Amino acid sequence: MKSEKEIAEEMAQVVEQMRLDDIEDNPDIIDEYFACDCCGQNKCLAGSIEYDGYRLCNDCVLLAETGFALNKIKSVNELIEAIEDRHLEELVKFVRDEEKRENN
Repeated sequence: MKSEKEIAEEMAQVVEQMRLDDIEDNPDIIDEYFACDCCGQNKCLAGSIEYDGYRLCNDCVLLAETGFALNKIKSVNELIEAIEDRHLEELVKFVRDEEKRENN
């Protein structure tokens, strides 16, 4: 049986390959960004996946897939709830940055 570390490393390779495949299929994707429904950060579309109507960035896909593989989470909703505080911090940071830009 694989250790948690081995499973996490395997998931990291799989998720990184998904990102690379997306870039190979559509090189312009590197310039396409979206707000991740999980972490709230503005992230590259490459390697993102939609789960149950939520679009997750490549980093959050890694968290989700590792969580599923280790039976730590059963749904993307569980991950989103676990990260909600971080998401709110990103949202507040974004709003503050926008205000600074408008005031300059």
